[in-house]
Amino acid sequence: MKLVSTPRTDFLRSLAAEIMHNYGRGRTIIAVDGTDASGRVAFAGNLAEVLTENDRHVFRASMRYFQKAGNEQDSSEPDPQLRLYRSGFDDSALRRVLVEPFRMGGSTGFVLKQRDPTSGEWIQPNWHTAPHDAVLILDGEFVNRPDVHNLWSYSVLLETAAETPAHAAYLAEVSPRDSVTAVIDNTDPAGPVRRFLDRC
Repeated sequence: MKLVSTPRTDFLRSLAAEIMHNYGRGRTIIAVDGTDASGRVAFAGNLAEVLTENDRHVFRASMRYFQKAGNEQDSSEPDPQLRLYRSGFDDSALRRVLVEPFRMGGSTGFVLKQRDPTSGEWIQPNWHTAPHDAVLILDGEFVNRPDVHNLWSYSVLLETAAETPAHAAYLAEVSPRDSVTAVIDNTDPAGPVRRFLDRC
């Protein structure tokens, strides 16, 4: 079903067209990076809706469901957000049950959720399969950390005025603006703006 045209929808269609022009065949993984306040989850969901307008098979996942249990994180860091940034994600599980099987294609099954982020309990696996041409959109804070950045076909960084100490540390240490495909100012969610950076 075609969505109603708005400045936001038109922007997302333009972004989707760019992605599909470059990654229109096979399996594509798109990462949407940003704080909770950046509107990251809604942006990723709306991008998925726009991609399905053209009959793309789209799957959604979130790094929230690939966090380590609290007792597996670095207890020496008192700030919970800094602890999440530095030691909170189970990148091995992300690769093993989602990214690698999704990339394999064919009838290989993959899992979109590994662990409940609130309780820390394992989630009963729900295995998915996809056609040859399919898109996975994964959202999360800190998804352009060096350990995982190379997993994505295309990556988006959403920027807003709101910033946490953990996000400030991430920007200073990782400089995701220098490595992502697209930097987007989402301060006004109704009218996101692409920022083209001089990286020379």
